[in-house]
Amino acid sequence: MKIYKPEWHCTFTVNEAAGASAGWRTRLAWRVRRWADRLDGKGRTVTIECNVEPAVTAEEIDTCLVKGFEVTHSLLNQLAQQAACEDVMRDAKAELFEQGPPR
Repeated sequence: MKIYKPEWHCTFTVNEAAGASAGWRTRLAWRVRRWADRLDGKGRTVTIECNVEPAVTAEEIDTCLVKGFEVTHSLLNQLAQQAACEDVMRDAKAELFEQGPPR
């Protein structure tokens, strides 16, 4: 009886800057991206590298990225809600947040 073993490989990298071993073109491209971020003042530039074997379609990768950003959006909303609740509690019940001697 033959045993089948599926094999796959996936790397996913998100970068916000050029790596230490990056060439001059990559460093220059990142410098331009930083300037654009400063000029725009609204965003954050990242690069996403995704290598999947066996190959999947670009549409499938795009779908996964969209779903991932939807999850990120949900998590950020939860963090914002928690921070807003804490702000209200700090205002309403400041005594609960006073720093006292350790117990």
